[in-house]
Amino acid sequence: MALLQISEPGQSTAPHQHKLAVGIDLGTTNSLVATVRSGHAETLADEGGENLLPSVVRYLSDDSIVVGANALRAAATDPLNTVISVKRFMGRGIDDIKTIGSQLPYEFVTRDSGSKMPYIKTIAGEKSPVQISAEILKTLRQRAEKSLGGDLLGSVITVPAYFDEAQRQATKAAAELAGLNVFRLLNEPTAAAIAYGLDSGAEGDIVVFDLGGGTFDISVLRLNKGVFEVLATAGDTALGGDDFDMALVNWLIEQSRPGELNHKLLRELTNAAKTAKEQLTDTEYYQFDLALSNGVQWQGGLNRETFNNLVMPLVQSTLKPCRQALRDAGIDKNNVLQIVMVGGSTRVPLVREKIGEFFGQQPLVDIDPDRVVAIGAALQADILAGNKPESEMLLLDIIPLSLGLETMGGLVEKIIPRNTTIPIARAQEFTTYKDGQTAIAIHIVQGEREVVDDCRSLARFELRGIPPMVAGAARVEVSFQVDADGLLSVTALEKTSGVSSHIEVKPSYGLSETEIENMLLSSFDNAESDLALRKLREQQVEADREILALEAALAEDADVMLNAEELSMIQSALTELKATRKIDDADAIKASIENVEKVCDFYVQKRMNQNIEKAMSGHKLEDFEK
Repeated sequence: MALLQISEPGQSTAPHQHKLAVGIDLGTTNSLVATVRSGHAETLADEGGENLLPSVVRYLSDDSIVVGANALRAAATDPLNTVISVKRFMGRGIDDIKTIGSQLPYEFVTRDSGSKMPYIKTIAGEKSPVQISAEILKTLRQRAEKSLGGDLLGSVITVPAYFDEAQRQATKAAAELAGLNVFRLLNEPTAAAIAYGLDSGAEGDIVVFDLGGGTFDISVLRLNKGVFEVLATAGDTALGGDDFDMALVNWLIEQSRPGELNHKLLRELTNAAKTAKEQLTDTEYYQFDLALSNGVQWQGGLNRETFNNLVMPLVQSTLKPCRQALRDAGIDKNNVLQIVMVGGSTRVPLVREKIGEFFGQQPLVDIDPDRVVAIGAALQADILAGNKPESEMLLLDIIPLSLGLETMGGLVEKIIPRNTTIPIARAQEFTTYKDGQTAIAIHIVQGEREVVDDCRSLARFELRGIPPMVAGAARVEVSFQVDADGLLSVTALEKTSGVSSHIEVKPSYGLSETEIENMLLSSFDNAESDLALRKLREQQVEADREILALEAALAEDADVMLNAEELSMIQSALTELKATRKIDDADAIKASIENVEKVCDFYVQKRMNQNIEKAMSGHKLEDFEK
């Protein structure tokens, strides 16, 4: 029986007018759905009273689908048809899956269409990560509608702060496939800040440390009078509790020597490792009693100290993003007001210990780390549904990596720098490179490096129909717009003619885990060489422009405007510039360009005077004064 709702004073004129909205934490290991009832945010339980829904989907031969705990119980006996941790595959390409999925018991395939999206081969057919995630979201939607007694107006779905364009698009597509209206995608650390900020009333700089089953985020937020501003974020979309489990699995393989591994054995060992990890959260010793399906039996103990040694490299790897986020936010760790722990993997004692040591204070664990994200999302959904005035809360999320486009010389012009607050719209003017150019190719990229080859390509499109003009005369405005979900659209407009072109950026696959982990670090490590390379490329482009313009001018009127000596002098300077253009010396190229300009100064004056005479021909000065 659904519970009747009583609205807060002033919220609505009648209880039934309260609009139904939910917040959903689509997690790697577990997922939850929460809502606000009578002004209180709470997670919704299933018929058995369980709030956590294991993010597991099992496909059966009769085309039926099992989601949650029942599917998880079959993971060891039916590993090929039971998909766990599908969030790690969202927005990924098949090459990325081969890296992060090399030890997972699935058969990955690709379609003949040329798409890089991976599919998992099951007894019910090939299923994409989007389809599998949609089944989880559909189960949560049905749970909410049954509990609340009506159809949902909308939802807020959380994603890791470091999810890129493709991963966010994949999440939104899964929600739509599940029949959910998505108000917005919300970064998980921001959702946690909403929950803790409203509960504690704290103001100041807060660090949200979110270590889930498959992803890790560290965000620095400033809380001030209801405004949640994300100052910086860092992390790794391929680091989490699953990696802790795998470290234990490798240890178990060394100890128990189970023989040749297959999908079933690997799942059995993973389940044993997961149980041991959870038990060692509260105890100092765990006793294994393995009875594997191939007949191998093994008994042995694991103490917390050994477990800590196994996972120490993983815990230590979370500290580098912590330093990066603090540096980007421009604050010292000693000035952090509090540290909020989010995600089930933060229950591991070693994680809390090392983070406490790093920041010099004990982290907050007041709210269940499994539920805090869903609760924050529910509070935001309640506002977006219209049940509370938006002025009660303001969210200022950011984009994690810079967005820009390719310019001449293969350089990147950043339009929206990383850590810019969203939603955001920014525009910049560009122009044509050649005389008579009627089209421009727009190449959108993401990353921190100065050269296109070191960044990630997002999309390409063309602006055609530009009126023929001399090089540099056209004015093309390129506008980047990032919405509240962190999704990008780009428009190019030629101002004199009004022709325009537009694209919604929907990459077919996401960043690889190596790219996610190294993009920011490489931008710092290569900052000096990148700047030098940019300077060189800019001078090379300027040299090309100078050569192109001069050759065109000479072809047009050199025979009537220059004598043999003058032409020889200009051609000599031009030849020298062409030769200098080929060497990797920006200063030398710049000096050669200046030499050409100096040598050609008289020629430029002659051409300018000739053009003025042509323009004045047949006119009197009084005609221009009118």
